Amino acid sequence: MSYLKPGRLSALAIAAALVGGAIAAGASSASGSRPHAAASKVVHVIEHAITDTEEPGVKGKDAPGNELIFTNPVFNVANTRQVGHDEGFCTRLSVTDGSWECLWTTFLGRGQLTVQGPYYDKRNSVLSITGGTGAYRDARGQMRLLSRDGGTEYDFIFELS
Repeated sequence: MSYLKPGRLSALAIAAALVGGAIAAGASSASGSRPHAAASKVVHVIEHAITDTEEPGVKGKDAPGNELIFTNPVFNVANTRQVGHDEGFCTRLSVTDGSWECLWTTFLGRGQLTVQGPYYDKRNSVLSITGGTGAYRDARGQMRLLSRDGGTEYDFIFELS
């Protein structure tokens, strides 16, 4: 630092402190005022899987690479009132393992939640919450997918972090 004059060093130090303080204040106010942050850490809804349709590829029904597409109604946790819907798709990975890779969006009154991850024919799974909109715009975490009634309904338990 010998190449800077003492007065210049003080001015640079003050400028750096001011810029650093402004950045810290901006970050603090941005994280402190989150009116669209999720109000609850858990969102639990029930999907009625009534439109699930497998689109067979060149290898026929239930083959790797086939797509499962859907747009289904989503109900409250009491399963008495529709509160939204979902839409998405899954790609068959393995018939032997009963595995699919899925991506879908659940549309609710306060915003949307998007997930990606595995679905299994014969067991429950956990998917990543990859984002959201509205009240869920900063959503991250996981969604537990639990089968009920032999796969005609599913619990979507979004655990927001």
